[in-house]
Amino acid sequence: MANLVYKWVSTDQQSTARQNLVLDEAGIEDPVVFEEDPGTSSRLHPLQRPKFGELLAYARPGDTVHISEMFRLVRGTGHILDVLDVLHRDQVALRIHDGAFSAMDLTARHPRTGELLSTVKFMVQTLAAAGELQRDLQRELTSDGLRAAEAKGSKGGRRPAVATDKTDTVRTAYMERRSIAALARDHGVSRGAIRTAVADLMPDHNGIAQEGTPALELPVTLDMPGKVADFLRAADLEPAERAALDQGVTVRRGQGYTRRITAVPAVHRQLLARCQPLDGGQGVPAVPAQRKARREYENRVTGLRNPA
Repeated sequence: MANLVYKWVSTDQQSTARQNLVLDEAGIEDPVVFEEDPGTSSRLHPLQRPKFGELLAYARPGDTVHISEMFRLVRGTGHILDVLDVLHRDQVALRIHDGAFSAMDLTARHPRTGELLSTVKFMVQTLAAAGELQRDLQRELTSDGLRAAEAKGSKGGRRPAVATDKTDTVRTAYMERRSIAALARDHGVSRGAIRTAVADLMPDHNGIAQEGTPALELPVTLDMPGKVADFLRAADLEPAERAALDQGVTVRRGQGYTRRITAVPAVHRQLLARCQPLDGGQGVPAVPAQRKARREYENRVTGLRNPA
């Protein structure tokens, strides 16, 4: 009987680092891994995804499908029931290792009718609907936050890279002691884009310290409240932000959890800015628990600026 591991991320900016962590901790013996190509659309029904189709073709009665969390396989209520029906038909078990569904036996059937137990079906539909509601609210809050930022003159989305015809100008200005922050403002790009353009000129590349150049930031580990982490998972993040979030470690705390994130202070500050919508505004009321969680994270990130 084989252990079939399924992994999926919805954008090519994400990684499977968190899924790997959860599945490695599960100690699955001799796993056969099926991993979708990065960016396989969430609009595709799970049964239409290429790698999940290969998994079903490979599976034999008595095998077990392992996933880290339910939303790594399905997103909507109808999709969950469709997948459970197919797995039941093929006599394949499903094991979820993290999240609300991890404590449930989703394969439980009525001994006479063979249909999914009504209590299991009810819990599946309720939890899936709650998950959809949370994602919809996060998208609405993010949209409202972006509109509020645009009203103040800020433009959302990823800032462009340095244009090819401007690269020499940027590099010359940097060598003349122009700061990275000032160059980013001058050219309307992110600081990361400027660093990429002058990477071979920076002190850590050639080992030569330049007078007046600020010291590079070192990674710092902070605990991010679970409600903040849940919100950020559905947000549009920069690659460095997504990597820090995905590579974090989950620490269980009573009924909830925190996400232990290791990143340079600049990334922590960017993540803090991303979850601004949790404070409410623009006619959208804040959820007290989410607002409190964001304030806790804000206090920790603020402490990086003024270390004791």
